[in-house]
Amino acid sequence: MQTIATIFWRRLDAPGHDACRLERHGESWQLDGAAVFQHTDGRPARLDYRVYCDKAWHTKWGRVRGWVGSAAVDFAIARNARGDWTLNEEVVPEMAHCIDLDLGFTPATNLVQLRRLNLQKGESADVPVAWIDLDGDSLAAVAQHYKRRGDGEYAYESPRFEYKDTLKVGAEGFVTRYPGLWESVS
Repeated sequence: MQTIATIFWRRLDAPGHDACRLERHGESWQLDGAAVFQHTDGRPARLDYRVYCDKAWHTKWGRVRGWVGSAAVDFAIARNARGDWTLNEEVVPEMAHCIDLDLGFTPATNLVQLRRLNLQKGESADVPVAWIDLDGDSLAAVAQHYKRRGDGEYAYESPRFEYKDTLKVGAEGFVTRYPGLWESVS
């Protein structure tokens, strides 16, 4: 295992922080992090997460453990060779078109999408992601769109959440400014 980069974010829309590191495991990649924040309903939350990708940045599996308020969180998410997604070993239908796992409580997983896409200036891509819903204990397909505007700048849109803005991205691929939501402090 080799640590490639680390980052520490401050949440902007509610109290919270997130620390993450990007690791290389042979030819594979792993994000390893921990988020502590106030959930949208006001409950305190502490979540440890890990996302494992192959050498081409295709998500193979993810794990989220911790708690939100008094509720325990323990999600094992996987994507098999056929493209089927599972949540705690139960197949989630109609998700095979998703390649990336998006953990909506952290900006860390945007790195996976941006690294996999490797967009050049002016290029854009629609990216359906497997998104973990903490409130519904479920996995759902969510549409996202990226357009690379320049060095370290991506127009980003997530229609389901009515979010549209320009993300600032560092050299390693971590989002350093997610307007209104997250900002790196290291």
